[in-house]
Amino acid sequence: MERLKHYLFVRHGHNWVLLFRFGLVGGSGVLVNLLVSILLKRSGPHFDDVFLNLPLTSFNVRWYHVYSMLAFLVANLWNFQLNRRFTFRSAKHSGWWREYAPFLAVGLAAQLVGLGILTLLMHPGSFLSLPSDVFDNSSGLRTKFYWAQLIVIAITVPISFVLNKVWTFSAVRGGEHPSLAEEAQAEEAEARIPGPTSSSGSTPG
Repeated sequence: MERLKHYLFVRHGHNWVLLFRFGLVGGSGVLVNLLVSILLKRSGPHFDDVFLNLPLTSFNVRWYHVYSMLAFLVANLWNFQLNRRFTFRSAKHSGWWREYAPFLAVGLAAQLVGLGILTLLMHPGSFLSLPSDVFDNSSGLRTKFYWAQLIVIAITVPISFVLNKVWTFSAVRGGEHPSLAEEAQAEEAEARIPGPTSSSGSTPG
């Protein structure tokens, strides 16, 4: 049991720190996403109005798709900057575009999935449509777009986390990042320091 505790909380303690930091950043990103969504909804056209008709189809892009995408872009940049400076501390060791390009690509992939889910939640003929008698847009808490966006965030954030973990910051997590590698080595060295011994023991000659 002690060996398991040592393995989980001492040897890999820095990974728990990274996970905690990543969670804090992700939580702040959710708030940023929702705040931007609210501001856009209140200042722009009605979220259910048509933004663009898709040529040669009966489908269209509505303003809630636009609002969701803009909110994603702002929150994605917010999350990246904080992860780069606070979570992984890679700002001094890797180029901004070198890390942001895959981070944005991962976010866009998750966002495309999210837009599909958003459409299903918002479209009145969808089997996943949020009930209009409950979400009748009569108040902020009963606005269908807000709840649909929150559900999309809850689904896409874990997808982004996993993909970023295995790709965007893979070099950082693999120990190639100097500051984190040094932290991990320091923790392991501290764990190997023997405890105090009895003063009566003799030293080898």
